[in-house]
Amino acid sequence: MKILLTFFSFCCIVLYLATSDAFETGKYELPSVANALSLGKTEGFSRADKPYAFSFPRDEGPHPDFQTEWWYYTGNLTTKDGRRFGYQFTIFRRAISPKLEKRNSPWYTNQIYFAHFAVSNIQEQSFLHSERFSRGAMGLAGAELDPLRIWIENWSITHHADGSVHLDAVAKDFAIDLVLHSQKPRVLNGDRGLSQKSSAKGNASYYYSRTRLITSGTISVAKEKYAVNGLSWLDREWSTSVLGKDQQGWDWFSIQLEDGREIMLYELRKKDGGVDTNSSGTFILRDGKYKHLAKEDYKIEVLDHWTSDSSGVRYPAHWKITIEKENIVFYVKPHQPNQELSVNFVYWEGAVRVYGEGIRGNGYVELTGYK
Repeated sequence: MKILLTFFSFCCIVLYLATSDAFETGKYELPSVANALSLGKTEGFSRADKPYAFSFPRDEGPHPDFQTEWWYYTGNLTTKDGRRFGYQFTIFRRAISPKLEKRNSPWYTNQIYFAHFAVSNIQEQSFLHSERFSRGAMGLAGAELDPLRIWIENWSITHHADGSVHLDAVAKDFAIDLVLHSQKPRVLNGDRGLSQKSSAKGNASYYYSRTRLITSGTISVAKEKYAVNGLSWLDREWSTSVLGKDQQGWDWFSIQLEDGREIMLYELRKKDGGVDTNSSGTFILRDGKYKHLAKEDYKIEVLDHWTSDSSGVRYPAHWKITIEKENIVFYVKPHQPNQELSVNFVYWEGAVRVYGEGIRGNGYVELTGYK
């Protein structure tokens, strides 16, 4: 699902300060995680309120008539000698108004771009992360379809004619230079790609995934560069309004099993402690065919927790997952506990291992809305 509260919150802070009288009065409060998604006007934007006719490569590119979208990559990679890394690389787009008005300044834009980049150095049990944001003007950031490229400064996602995707990002002490090739067709999550997130019409996204991307390239940490291979996962979503006022956050799982199957699951947590009925998932078979999973089709049990020394936030850190209709039970545990991104808002996003009777694999988990 991949809708980081960090991104929404940052953009909503910008909108709040820009549209309120905060600057005139000098009195304002930063929006909390709980109310961040309710800030900002949605009038004039397209909504995800009915099934959509996906078309590619068009839908690999930007959808500026929607308020928000993202290109979200995660992966588990290893060197020849078994050194393991996880990575997350995401570029978000957020429109601050539905139309681009005519202005004389080349700096003017109605688009904000925001990016998160993280590497888990599992052998060293270290976690590096960075963020950037920029306006979609003057070539600083943007998304273009032909050729297909999404970028923010020198961080970029570039599609090539042979179908491969190049991820390139350099931060202060770490970097990635990766090439990805998809081994399976795209997966349309939810109802033919319409992923409902709350009971209100339009509180949904258009959502597809590339669940098995063969990956090779290099990861650099400090002054060392490592040749790596492994699997990546892409989530693509665009929407205008997603969460309901009674929702607190979510737990999202992407699972890549060694037997060639994949699983995506998410639970939308409510403020009263319950789980929203719009939680769902997708079960992907070895041949690329897939099945929708409703909330009642799977069960996620938390077995242990981890508390961050940095933020004091307590996160789930070990799970048992049961999917009865597929006769599968497995466990999920982080490769390392500290994979908390401390950016505008704090959240946990990290590489995990998957194990069970006759089951092995890796994946990524995202945890938002915890205190």
